[in-house]
Amino acid sequence: MDPIVLAAGTALVTAMATDAWQSARTGVVALWRKVRPEQAEAVEAELVEVRGQVLEARRDSDADTEQALAGAWQMRLQQLLRADPSLAAEIQRVLDEVLTPALEPADQARIGSLVMKAKASGHGRTYQAGRDQTINEK
Repeated sequence: MDPIVLAAGTALVTAMATDAWQSARTGVVALWRKVRPEQAEAVEAELVEVRGQVLEARRDSDADTEQALAGAWQMRLQQLLRADPSLAAEIQRVLDEVLTPALEPADQARIGSLVMKAKASGHGRTYQAGRDQTINEK
């Protein structure tokens, strides 16, 4: 699964439990209106329903349900991306400009750690790691 989709689905479900969930809903519905307008109203209604499930899961300390809901939205976003790979930039924009800002700082760090980006140029070696890295060269 695309890392952007993993991060966006997780951020969306996490944002549902915040005071800023309205902006998260608006951002995701706007994405659907752009790419599949005929599904936008159904997606909006589903987001409202899922928010209730997220709030209930949080109240019950049910991390498994919350993770399953994030997985369901990751699959939906992945389907959009498979149908049109050029949507990666739009999903990234929604993640960066709408979903991540809706999260608490600790959740932002957790979501941000799901996506690593690198751009390399030149002829030297480039290394990227999520944590510790040891390189032994002679």
